Amino acid sequence: MTTTTPPATSRRWLGLGVIAGAQFMVIMDTSIIGVALPKMQADLGFAPENLSWVFNAYVIAFGGLLLLGGKLSDVFGARKIFSIGWVVLLAGSLLAGLATNVEAELAGRALQGAGSALIAPAALTLLFMLFGSTPQELTKALALYGAAAPAGGTAGVFLGGVITEYVSWPWVFFINVPIALIILALVPGTMPAGGPAARSRIDLLGAITVTGGLAAAVYAVVKAPEVGWDAGQTWGVLIAAVVLLAIFVGLQAKGRDPLVRLGIFRAPNLAAANIAQVLLGAAWIPMWFFLNLYLQQVLGYTAFPSGAALLPMTALIMLGMIVLAPKVMAVFGLKGATVGGLVLLAAGLVWLSFINPAGSYAVDVLPASLLAALGMSLAFIPTLGTAISAARPEEGGLASGIVNTSYQVGSALGLAVMTAVAALNGADKLGDPSALTDGYSAAFIGAAIIAAAGALIAAATLRAPRSTN
Repeated sequence: MTTTTPPATSRRWLGLGVIAGAQFMVIMDTSIIGVALPKMQADLGFAPENLSWVFNAYVIAFGGLLLLGGKLSDVFGARKIFSIGWVVLLAGSLLAGLATNVEAELAGRALQGAGSALIAPAALTLLFMLFGSTPQELTKALALYGAAAPAGGTAGVFLGGVITEYVSWPWVFFINVPIALIILALVPGTMPAGGPAARSRIDLLGAITVTGGLAAAVYAVVKAPEVGWDAGQTWGVLIAAVVLLAIFVGLQAKGRDPLVRLGIFRAPNLAAANIAQVLLGAAWIPMWFFLNLYLQQVLGYTAFPSGAALLPMTALIMLGMIVLAPKVMAVFGLKGATVGGLVLLAAGLVWLSFINPAGSYAVDVLPASLLAALGMSLAFIPTLGTAISAARPEEGGLASGIVNTSYQVGSALGLAVMTAVAALNGADKLGDPSALTDGYSAAFIGAAIIAAAGALIAAATLRAPRSTN
């Protein structure tokens, strides 16, 4: 079991700031490139059908390697893996910013994703090492950490717009460099010096099969709208994904030092909380993506105003996670907060589906997006905390890797499927506001169905106590 030497009490909250900053950056890197894509396409020569891989290269590497990152954190120590992750992210950011061709750009994005896959599970393990012995402080720490994720996603859109419009697109990557250097300088004095666990073999074959399986599944769904859902390529890659994941499960069941101890899913609520995280990501990320497109391509917002329009949603999410979620959890319990949050998210998405080509931000976007943001803030914290606290202390990194994988894979698959839904309903007809609105509306309805399904599944499977105190 990992031993820890926490920093002085007065520095724990500074350590939380570093951890929350890490989560902010990891999620921001998934969204900051959105507004910059057209200029990157022109400068680097991306074909239209391949431009989405600037986003997908990061998400696939991130989601596919998170389990390995969690295992490495448990074996070698969370602080060490956290620092190594920042070095890798820094290198990937430099490569992506300096890229002069498509191949180098995608390699940089994948390297950024690999660094984030080391950072994210180690960061959550460090948080539990700092605050896990004090339940009330742990709830507050998780709220601050949780608020950093959606804040990073929305801030990425805003900063991407500012940087692209007033500086140049490579700086959406270079912005990571000084932040990485600052965090690396702060780590020794703020992070608990947990030693490595007992010697353990790293299951590299398991890491390869699970990463390959997840990457193949995301690739198949992302490419399906282009090549066809009934195409041989789509089904061939999906079958390959299933085979690889089946091999992975077999290896974990029989291995002496598996990457994922399958028995961890017998921990009360762990599987249920991770399912909720998958569906939460699959509903939330498409909402954010298509809302930004509606603002720019239908309402005519430019990069900077479009990012600014999402700031009220970010502010409410942070307020909700830090102030409201702990109070709701204390009154209604983890299960009540999760189910209620997913219901509110679904309601906000249904409201957004009533957008129209001649709509306005104040009437058609702001109130519905705030309702959805409130739902997100209430559902995220209890499922995150439940998924991690259900595991053994020595498997904190693994549990962190699993829950991060759940959210990221859910986000990637949800966005891919809703992109196909939007395209089938007119979102592929650029320059036609009516058709675009129909497509985006269909995507909001699809995301609402996912959120509603998450609420029903959480209501049926979560078995949380009523109070977190």
